[in-house]
Amino acid sequence: MIELAGLRCVVTGGAGFLGATLAALLAARGARVTAIDAMLPGTGANRANLEGLDVTFVEADLRTADLAPLLDGAGAIFHLAAQTSHMGSQADPRADLAQNADATLRLVLAARGAAPDARIVHASTRQLYGRPRMLPVAEDHPIDPPDANAVSKWAAEQYWLLENKVHGRPVVSLRLTNCYGPRLRIADARQTFLGLWIRRVLEGEAFEVWGGEQMRDLAYGEDVAEAFVAALGAPPGAYNLGGSPAGSLRDLASALIRANGAGEFRVETFPADRAKIDIGSYVADDRAFRAATGWAPRVNLEDGLARSLAWFRSRIDRYV
Repeated sequence: MIELAGLRCVVTGGAGFLGATLAALLAARGARVTAIDAMLPGTGANRANLEGLDVTFVEADLRTADLAPLLDGAGAIFHLAAQTSHMGSQADPRADLAQNADATLRLVLAARGAAPDARIVHASTRQLYGRPRMLPVAEDHPIDPPDANAVSKWAAEQYWLLENKVHGRPVVSLRLTNCYGPRLRIADARQTFLGLWIRRVLEGEAFEVWGGEQMRDLAYGEDVAEAFVAALGAPPGAYNLGGSPAGSLRDLASALIRANGAGEFRVETFPADRAKIDIGSYVADDRAFRAATGWAPRVNLEDGLARSLAWFRSRIDRYV
């Protein structure tokens, strides 16, 4: 277990959903936290996510900023900044590449000089695997990116893993399943479909479920933050990270309505443009990470949905 008290930690994407959730956990455990975020429109970045936290916030774009002073003396760097919109990546793959791959490489190079001893935890994605050939999906599943976003995220992960292979830096990449919880972007579905579902039920409107039979194993944000902390002590490499026991999207929609006490949804056919890049069902085999760290999710789906709704119900004007 890495001692967090007094440790200088840098969190990129620190004003986003998972970045701010992680920053809150680190600060609560005594770390000296710098949260970096470009605050780009259309992303999960939201200043409300950092309110009340003992965190130093720096608005900076990893693609252009002088990163060395921001990383100087860091003992841990958590890289969560990324473009996450799959349809956005298809519409503008060069911008997607710049935000995910080039920005990551700039961070890698800056860290070599400014924070040579820092441990790295990188936020990767299950999207790398494409449409699963078997379930659950383990780390040895073939890589088969289904869209431009997965290609750029794959490149970003490999830049970090090369730092371990070539330079011996401790690097862990977590290939995340769908994540949800307080601080999630709910204005639309750019971060995840569940964000828009949450908005719709809170506003008393029906939401659409595309397909409905796809399986997902959602992970609650605070559990994911705990995993990032646990990863500091894990052997270097890439690990899957799952969450609650898997269920269908139709079952998830019903659970959200139960947690809210009201609501409705309708099942629709997948739009043609999205069907081309949809991966179908996904369930993570994350036994390797659990064995390496002792981590396990603590918040079940029902409690996680209830906590998320309660968070946004009193703050919805800050998030839509």
